[in-house]
Amino acid sequence: MALKSSSADGRTRSSIQIFIVVGLCCFFYILGAWQRSGFGKADNLAMEITKSTGDCNVIPNLNFETHHGGDAGSSDDSDSKPKTFQPCHSRFTDYTPCQDQKRAMTFPRENMIYRERHCPPQEEKLHCLIPAPQGYVTPFPWPKSRDYVPFANAPYKSLTVEKAIQNWVQYEGNVFRFPGGGTQFPQGADKYIDQLASVLPFTNGTVRTALDTGCGVASLGAYLWSRNVITMSFAPRDSHEAQVQFALERGVPAVIGVFGSVKLPYPSRAFDMAHCSRCLIPWGANDGMYLMEVDRVLRPGGYWVLSGPPINWKNNYISWQRPKEELQEEQRKIEETAKLLCWDKKYEKGEMAIWQKRVNADSCRARQDDSRATFCKSADVDDVWYKKMEACITPYSDSGSSDEVAGGALKVFPERLYAIPPRVASGSIPGVSVETYQDYNNEWKKHVNAYKKINKLIDSGRYRNIMDMNAGLGGFAAALESPKLWVMNVVPTIAERSTLGVIYERGLIGIYHDWCEAFSTYPRTYDLIHASGVFSLYRDKCDMEDILLEMDRLLRPEGAVIFRDEVDVLVKVRKMVGGMKWDTKMVDHEDGPLVPEKILVAVKQYWVGNSTSAQ
Repeated sequence: MALKSSSADGRTRSSIQIFIVVGLCCFFYILGAWQRSGFGKADNLAMEITKSTGDCNVIPNLNFETHHGGDAGSSDDSDSKPKTFQPCHSRFTDYTPCQDQKRAMTFPRENMIYRERHCPPQEEKLHCLIPAPQGYVTPFPWPKSRDYVPFANAPYKSLTVEKAIQNWVQYEGNVFRFPGGGTQFPQGADKYIDQLASVLPFTNGTVRTALDTGCGVASLGAYLWSRNVITMSFAPRDSHEAQVQFALERGVPAVIGVFGSVKLPYPSRAFDMAHCSRCLIPWGANDGMYLMEVDRVLRPGGYWVLSGPPINWKNNYISWQRPKEELQEEQRKIEETAKLLCWDKKYEKGEMAIWQKRVNADSCRARQDDSRATFCKSADVDDVWYKKMEACITPYSDSGSSDEVAGGALKVFPERLYAIPPRVASGSIPGVSVETYQDYNNEWKKHVNAYKKINKLIDSGRYRNIMDMNAGLGGFAAALESPKLWVMNVVPTIAERSTLGVIYERGLIGIYHDWCEAFSTYPRTYDLIHASGVFSLYRDKCDMEDILLEMDRLLRPEGAVIFRDEVDVLVKVRKMVGGMKWDTKMVDHEDGPLVPEKILVAVKQYWVGNSTSAQ
């Protein structure tokens, strides 16, 4: 009996030990999963979201394809009914809140102040959905869109009359055709670029980023893209009707903007080339202030191209119908300012002149003793949002020797896309080391691969104009890099770090912006919007509703949005967009359902406005 009892006790102890081991294994597994999820925050909520959305790796009820068949299906069910946003009146079809024509006329005309950003106060903001015009259709895929735009999407014919002999745009049936002409290149942008290429190193990737001021319909940018040069084009709101709108309908990067009284929303040392072709900017005015602003955004060794008046004024003043004395004085001022900036004239032929900025301060010692040289005192040359433009010279960054490029030399493109940017290598971006930068890029490659599994139309040509609302170091855009698309990298003015300079050093483009205000573009100008951490960043800064309504204004019918944020934030977003004619689905983070960061994907339904809509 004693032996029997001892055997039973042994079996009991063995069972208890096994139970303890299994329990410890489960405990440590759960603990590890909790730690991997970040902070353990909102795990219960994350699991509930996973349950409520079914299989979070598949999106069976979202249709990314275009169909133009009216309203799509309803959004996911919700416990409480979301607020329903009504369509705005059809007169707001092309509404640009911060460049509204009626508001603009109340501001001074000097220095183009009336054409600058003047946003409505909170009580005047629209709280309705901007409608598409009757007959609106999805733009043609690139490269057909470069040459053809559906008439219904921007039904304005004035440019076909005003610029008929200059080959800007022609109306043909139900489409506009863009032959690639311009005021200074009536024979076509390609031939004009061939002339530039005799001086500028387009073919080897040295010139990658360009700025086109007073861009018209952005034919220069459209044709530079085939040479692997990405161009930020800008022009005022309706100086010529719908020019920036046409540019974006063509699939060319562009924003509404002007040389006026405030600094351009770009970082210093951003562009490899700046260009003006009959852009009507008074370069000699205000003590050379506008050329000094070009100098700020131009990379050391970069080029400035001026095509048109006053170049070669002696032979053209009669055809330009301007007094030769006026043109002569204008050119004198330009040449004088260029000399003060230490730009070397590399080329002048016909009506085109090209200058090159020197690579460092050592190569420009003469101006240090020039009494006319006033240097900017601001320590942060990238602090530009609503800052007044000044007639001062931006100092060069330090360089180690007389032959080194100030701020650091760049690799040619595409090598520079993943090379270590000089701003990172120098440690000038707080908290970003070479190692963290490389880890960051690997992380975004993983994120973008996950997006492509969710939406298989990414990089298919369906999405041409893409916006990243909180671009960081440009990881999303770099991982997407393709000749089929371009990304407008937005760095919020309230972001923890000013990283837009890094984005340009990678050979990408972008702009500073505050999402408490409307973006400087027309409605329906982006096919895909990426919003990573935007609503966490702007929590308690401004109204989520205003930001979402602005996203709706920017997004084309049947365009898509990818939100990446904490799950509790996305629950609020999903509920709000449920009343905005968007279809949505929540998706797990790539690392699994226990990670509190989730992905919310959305598709804007196809609908058009009518004159009986609200407001």
